[in-house]
Amino acid sequence: MTTGEERPRFTVRPLPEREAEVSLPAEFQTRRLLRRLAEVVALIVVLVLVALLAPGLGEVRDVLSRADPGWLLVGVALELASCGSYIVMFRPIFCRHMSRRSAWEIGWAELGVGSILPASGAGGLALGAWVLNRGGMPGDRIARRSVAFFLLKGSVNFVAVAVIGFAMASGLVGPEKSLWLTAFPAALSVLLIAAVVAVGRAGPGAPAPQGASRLPRWVSASRRALVGGAAEALAIIRSRNRAMLFGALGYWLFDNAVLWATYRAFDATIPLTVLVMGYLIGQLGGLLPLPGGIGGIDGGLIGTLIVFGAPAAVTAAAVFAYRLILFWLPLIVGAAAFVSLRNGLNRPDRPDLCPAPAR
Repeated sequence: MTTGEERPRFTVRPLPEREAEVSLPAEFQTRRLLRRLAEVVALIVVLVLVALLAPGLGEVRDVLSRADPGWLLVGVALELASCGSYIVMFRPIFCRHMSRRSAWEIGWAELGVGSILPASGAGGLALGAWVLNRGGMPGDRIARRSVAFFLLKGSVNFVAVAVIGFAMASGLVGPEKSLWLTAFPAALSVLLIAAVVAVGRAGPGAPAPQGASRLPRWVSASRRALVGGAAEALAIIRSRNRAMLFGALGYWLFDNAVLWATYRAFDATIPLTVLVMGYLIGQLGGLLPLPGGIGGIDGGLIGTLIVFGAPAAVTAAAVFAYRLILFWLPLIVGAAAFVSLRNGLNRPDRPDLCPAPAR
């Protein structure tokens, strides 16, 4: 297994002569992505109409009308920093030998696709996996590194909740909340981190027997990817790669800061401890199979933050603004990166997606 500490020799594998243009997989064809985009935009329009017209939401509309454009622009800048951090951590995890241009294109394209596909960004990673495999990276390495990337990207959140949750439960920081809202999510975060460490130390298991049906082969491959990915995540952490560490921290920190900025846009502040705790628990709604996570993340964030004591009307307005920034910014920049990446797949002068390991 290749770890973050090893430095394998690499050679550039020339792109083969093409008789026809390379086509992306069906789920990433422009027509299908546009259909997905239309579904998400339609859902956003419905939510906007509900916010503007539904009875009982007059206070939310009053808050929205007082939005400070300056703070919303700060939120946009912070989201740019968060997306940039994603790209910073992408290159050292997947391929340190990749050109910065390719890392920029793949990273932003993943973020753009992740805005309109469900499963909390996994759809975007699937696009990057296909591109890297097309560029010469072996499938098993891509699977391990995708799992490692997903784990490392989320690990900062869980570590923060473990630390802040126990600090709130013990009275070291405020505000005072019940153990169910502090110690309980902190304990779950610790258990999850421990589970990842345990999985990383487990063996990949026996391969599926020759001639096995699709399900046993899928289970065996998934186990190898999960165990290998967890092990590589631990190895990458031990390597103390600064780009990866700063990227993972920045992705989480700046995204939290976007939500903080949207609260400030409505002249409100909430304790940072509440913001961090509400952010993690609320973001779990993005795992629901909803287009772009619309409705899942929003409902999770609003409900969790209100339970933690944030004012209801301001929270609904702040989360609404946060989600608009989180949706449109990666989508707009990611669309340009996606087009450039797609065109680059059919250019013979772009064999730089990732050098293939020398055999």
